[in-house]
Amino acid sequence: MTIVTGVEPRGLHHCETTALGVLLRHEGLDLPEPLMFGLGSGLSFVYWDAKAMPVPFLGGRVKPFELTRNLAARLGLTLAVQETTSPRRAWENVAAVIDGGRPAGLQLDCYHLDYFTSKVHFGGHVVAMYGYDDRDAYLVDTAQQGGAVRTSLDALARARAERGPMTARNRSFTITLPPHPVAWQEQLVPAIRDCAAAFLSPPIANLGHRGVAKAATKVPGWWERAQDPRRDLPQAALLMERGGTGGGLFRALYRDFLAQCAELVGGADLRTGHRLYAEAAALWTDVAALIGKAGESGDPGHLEEAGTVLRDLARIEREAMEALARL
Repeated sequence: MTIVTGVEPRGLHHCETTALGVLLRHEGLDLPEPLMFGLGSGLSFVYWDAKAMPVPFLGGRVKPFELTRNLAARLGLTLAVQETTSPRRAWENVAAVIDGGRPAGLQLDCYHLDYFTSKVHFGGHVVAMYGYDDRDAYLVDTAQQGGAVRTSLDALARARAERGPMTARNRSFTITLPPHPVAWQEQLVPAIRDCAAAFLSPPIANLGHRGVAKAATKVPGWWERAQDPRRDLPQAALLMERGGTGGGLFRALYRDFLAQCAELVGGADLRTGHRLYAEAAALWTDVAALIGKAGESGDPGHLEEAGTVLRDLARIEREAMEALARL
C-alpha cells in the first residue's frame, strides 16, 4: 500500500474544486471553495443538445478543467498535465506522482467508479488520488459522494480511458506553488471581470446569458424531445441540482464568492451582483424542481413554468454580470 501523507480528504460541493482543494492544501495553500471557484472564473452556462442524449444538458460552469487552468494562471501556479492513450502509461504517470509523495488530480468518467450509485456517463468528473494498493485506488471526491472513497484499479482504468463528450485522454495533473505566490486578494476583481466579459459576450447562442435565454425557449418542448419523459426528466433534474451541472450549486458558490469580495473590496456594483446571484441561485433550484416534477407527475405544464423562470434568470444574470463588468 502506498498512501501520500499529509492529505486532508475533505469533500466539497463541486468535484473540480474538491480536487483542487486537496492539491493546494498539500502545497500549503488552503482556500475556501467559493474563492477557488470565483478566482478560476468558473461560472458560465451552456445549453448543449445532441441526438444521442435523452434530453439536452444544462451546464452551469465553464468546461471541465478550464477552472483549474484559470486558477493556476491567475495565481502563478505550475500546472503539470499528462495525457496519453496508453492505459499502461496512464497508470505509470499517476503512480509515479503518488510514489513521489504527492496527490494527483484525475479527470475521468464517473459512470465506472464503484462508489457512484447513479450510473450516468459524465466524462468531465474530477477527483484527487492520494494512494493505492494492489486492488484499489484511494480517492477524494465530493462530500455528496463520500469524501474519502475507494474504487478498484480496474474501474479507475475504465473511467480514465472512457471516450465521448467532455472526456480527456487519461488526464492526470499536479499543482506546484511558486516560492512567492501571487496574492489572491489582488486577483479578485480581474477574475470577476473576466467571468462577466465571457458571460455577456458568448461566441454562440448556446452560451452565457444567451444560452439561458435559449433554454427558456427550448425546455417547454422537452416532453416531446425526451425519449422517456417520466424517466429522463427526473434524471435531468437530479443531475442539475444534486450533480450540480446546471442547478443552484454554481450560482450559490458564486454568490458566496461575491459576498467575500464585497467584504474585501466593497462597492455598489459588487453588492448588486451578490444580491442578484443570491436570487438566481434560488431560482435555478426551482427550475430543476419543475423539470423533475414534470416527469414525476406526467404534466408537461411544469416545463412551461420552468421556461418562464428561465426567462427571468436570463435577465437577472445579464444584469448581474453587467454590474460586475463595471468593476
